[in-house]
Amino acid sequence: MGRLWQIALLVFGGLKFSKVLLSGGTMLISLVVYAFIFGWRYAVGFIGLLFVHEMGHYIAARQRGLPVGLPTFIPFLGAWIELKQLPHDAETEAYVGLGGPLLGSLGALACYFYARDMAPDTLWLLAVAYSGFFLNLFNLIPLSPLDGGRITAVLSPRLWLLGVPILLGLFWNDPSPLLLIIALLAAPQVMQAWRFRHGDPAHAGYYTASPRTRLAYGGIYLGLLFFLAVMTHDVHQMLEAAAGR
Repeated sequence: MGRLWQIALLVFGGLKFSKVLLSGGTMLISLVVYAFIFGWRYAVGFIGLLFVHEMGHYIAARQRGLPVGLPTFIPFLGAWIELKQLPHDAETEAYVGLGGPLLGSLGALACYFYARDMAPDTLWLLAVAYSGFFLNLFNLIPLSPLDGGRITAVLSPRLWLLGVPILLGLFWNDPSPLLLIIALLAAPQVMQAWRFRHGDPAHAGYYTASPRTRLAYGGIYLGLLFFLAVMTHDVHQMLEAAAGR
């Protein structure tokens, strides 16, 4: 019996190690790909901000008692964490969804403060900060499976319909396979939003939230959206000015 227990512990430990190896391995692959295209300093900073963003989700999920895996990275698609148990209500989903953009924005802000003196050797870090602000802003589009869709679900899933023209506008401006993938993933959620009715008993449990809760999440969402829009614009202007010197 003792021997079986030791074997079980070894297997369990091996599984945990394999998950760490998978997370670290995909991070390293992404780092190499980005370094080859953009340079190693930008790649390290960018992957670091992706990791910070995903750890925001990880910490929020753990705070709500949800089992969650380490981040997995795929070049040009970003990163995500695996929730091994779905949230029981929209408020919990919004809490976990908000964790990534909040912590990710703080990470981008830290890069910005360090690089804002515009010294030549820190322009790459300013570019990293811009990428962080932009990606967190993009993630706030109110369309599931993006973070904005998860946050606005506590207000009303019908807000996802606002994300459709935004995504179409982005695709019109810059056709991208990534946007097509997001559109395919979002399509079932958009249909759900179209059919959503607040009085439907089937939705009463999951989407029930107090007015105070909705007001709090709505205020945080709009505040973060405004902050990221301003920072994305301002840092982009700073980079353009630096490039014109």
